Amino acid sequence: MAKRIEDLKILENKRITDDFFILELFSAENLTDIKPGQFVQVRVDGSSDTFLRRPISIHDVDFEKNTFKLLIQITGNGTEKLSKLRNGESLNIIYPLGNSFGLPGENEKVLLVGGGCGIAPLLFLGKHLKSIGYAPDILLGFRNSERIIEYEEYLKIGNVFLTTEDGSKGEKGFVTNHSVLSTAKYDKIYCCGPDSMMKAIAGYCRKNNMNCEVSLENLMACGIGACLCCIVDTVKGNLCTCTEGPVFNTTELKW
Repeated sequence: MAKRIEDLKILENKRITDDFFILELFSAENLTDIKPGQFVQVRVDGSSDTFLRRPISIHDVDFEKNTFKLLIQITGNGTEKLSKLRNGESLNIIYPLGNSFGLPGENEKVLLVGGGCGIAPLLFLGKHLKSIGYAPDILLGFRNSERIIEYEEYLKIGNVFLTTEDGSKGEKGFVTNHSVLSTAKYDKIYCCGPDSMMKAIAGYCRKNNMNCEVSLENLMACGIGACLCCIVDTVKGNLCTCTEGPVFNTTELKW
C-alpha cells in the first residue's frame, strides 16, 4: 500500500482512562493493505510548541467500515491537544508506515506480550492471527488495576494473563516474571513495551530457543527515513526504525 497524506474524519474520540484515549478514524480510501505492526504519523494542529508529527501505532482496523483506531497515551502538549479533538473533525495523517509483524510457522504456539501503551499494536496483530487460524495467548502488564486498558478486547482474541506492579490485578510484578513463561511452551513471542521489558523478553527467548519479534517505540520525527533520529544498532549496521522497522526480530538487534 502506497504511503499517503490524508485528512481523516474522526468518528469517535473515546477517553478510556485519565491518560489514555482512542481515536476512531474513517478513510475514503481502501484500507485492506494495512498490516499489523504498521504506524501513522499524526500532525498536531493548533499547538504553538508542537512542530513534529507524532508516531502512533495502528491499534485496530475494521476493513468493512473502512476505519482504524489509534490508542494514544497523553504524555505532553501534542497528545493532550489530540485528546481534545471532537467527533466530525479531521486529522491529518501520513500512513501506513513501517514494516509489519511476520507470521508464525504452521501450528506454532504464539504469545503476545505488551506493557502499558506497548499493547497498542498487539490488538490488530492478535485479531489477524485469530482470523487465519491461530489461537494466541496474551500477556499484559500494567502499573496497577486502574491503568488496565483494552482487557475486554483482548479477551475476544484468546487467553489473557495479567500482571500489575502492585498486585492489584493478576500476578504481582512485571510481565517478565509471570508464571505462564515458566509453565507454557511457545514457539514465537511478539512483544511491545518499554525497552527494558522487551530486552528481558528477548533474553528469555534466546535462552529458550524461541523466535521473538519486537516493535520498537523509538522517537520518529519524519517517519520516512529522512531525519535519521530513530537509528537503531543492528547486526546489519545502523538502520532507521521508521523504515526498516518498527518491527525487528531480536536476532537482528545488538541487545
